[in-house]
Amino acid sequence: MAASDEQKGQIRLVGALAGMGSGLTKVAVGHGFDTIKTRLQCSPAGTYRNSLDCLGKLVRNEGILALYKGATPPAVGWTAIDSVLLGALHNYRLFLIRSGFTEPTPGHEEQRLTILGHGVAGLFAGITSAFVATPMELIKVKLQLQLQNSASERQFKGPIDCIHKIYKVQGVAGLWTGLPGSLAFRSNFFWMFLSFEILMRSFGRLKDTPYEISTGTAHFLSGGLGAFAYWAMAIPADNIKNRMMAYPYPQPYPTSIQSDGFDVKPSFLRTARLISAEGGLVGFYRGLGPCLLRAFPVNACAFFVYEGTMKFLGAEKTRH
Repeated sequence: MAASDEQKGQIRLVGALAGMGSGLTKVAVGHGFDTIKTRLQCSPAGTYRNSLDCLGKLVRNEGILALYKGATPPAVGWTAIDSVLLGALHNYRLFLIRSGFTEPTPGHEEQRLTILGHGVAGLFAGITSAFVATPMELIKVKLQLQLQNSASERQFKGPIDCIHKIYKVQGVAGLWTGLPGSLAFRSNFFWMFLSFEILMRSFGRLKDTPYEISTGTAHFLSGGLGAFAYWAMAIPADNIKNRMMAYPYPQPYPTSIQSDGFDVKPSFLRTARLISAEGGLVGFYRGLGPCLLRAFPVNACAFFVYEGTMKFLGAEKTRH
């Protein structure tokens, strides 16, 4: 039976609330790891020996709360980003099903989306969400890289001040600095949702066996383990994206183009070449340690909170 307009509106509202809970969970559990990752990726080579050295210097010089610098943009923005990501994912799945990317469902008459289809839907959902995520991530990176203890010494007093100063110099387009890197980075949701579906189907085969686990536990484990596949593939693009966003704007674009350094707006390829020149292939994997440490708890908890909220509020997430 088709849902009424009122029911659809209730589902959207519940989905937004679930997305808010998922987003806040990601920030609470993982933002400290993200700050360390961003410092490792965007600081000059040799600034930090490793993740623990970065953590020690950050806490010693700036205090424990410095781990949550730049937390406000993602705390506010993840609701919108997750809503766009998951909403787009749902619609791309429906489109692919209508386009014939289906296979028989074991034990049932209906067809289901193929595993590859889940990956393709994730890829396009990630690309779609990049347009919403880029301004939030740009502001987050700017605030995370401010090393000063005193707020009066910082270039940006907070998220609103950062937005205002970027807009004043670069206009609205300045808030989408690093968009090519963000598109490349978020396209790796292909691996996230492909892995998630493979894991969910694997756990589903345990039904009616001594090893059967609940759906909530399956979501928790699949979300956490799928994140490892995501970050293993996404970390090079994440490095490029964050380096593009870390370029010390706002300032007017210079009229001359020189051969070294960033004397113009940093492009995706130019940033990639700079990372390669500084650290070779290894340079693209700076910050992988904190990513892997945060990947399982952040994504497992986020999936668990999202699914739990949907169930508690009386709505179920449709999986095809």
